[in-house]
Amino acid sequence: MNKAFVREPDFDGRAYCPRCGSLGTAVTSVTLEQHLKESARQQLGETAWFCGFASCEVAYFDLYERCVTTGKLRAPVYPKASDAPICACFGFTTDDIEADVAEGTPTRIRDLLKKSESPEARCQTLAADGHCCMREVQRLYMRLRQGNRTFRTSELP
Repeated sequence: MNKAFVREPDFDGRAYCPRCGSLGTAVTSVTLEQHLKESARQQLGETAWFCGFASCEVAYFDLYERCVTTGKLRAPVYPKASDAPICACFGFTTDDIEADVAEGTPTRIRDLLKKSESPEARCQTLAADGHCCMREVQRLYMRLRQGNRTFRTSELP
């Protein structure tokens, strides 16, 4: 069949990283302006996606496959940098998760949950993917708790 008569699929809002193929997370221009150096910000349009695959060098990309790598970020971000805070709003780190696992109670995580529901949380601006970190924090906590072992940053997704 001639391609001229084949209908292109409708865009469903999903975009995949042009380097690693991971599903991107849509971000707003507010998020991009917070995390990208000015020269890098000009490389992308108003609509962009965050590549959350830790070992991929791409931080943000758009539908034209234009990419901004982690080297053009204003500061390291999780999960691209394992030593960056998981929670950019309140500085919550993997060390905090390890401490909760070691103590057998998620005290720090519960405190973070309360803070994440407060007006001081600015996830859309401060988080690299523009979303609240609680899902990732809880996932890592459960993974560590089930394994009941020390967290290794090399095991990050």
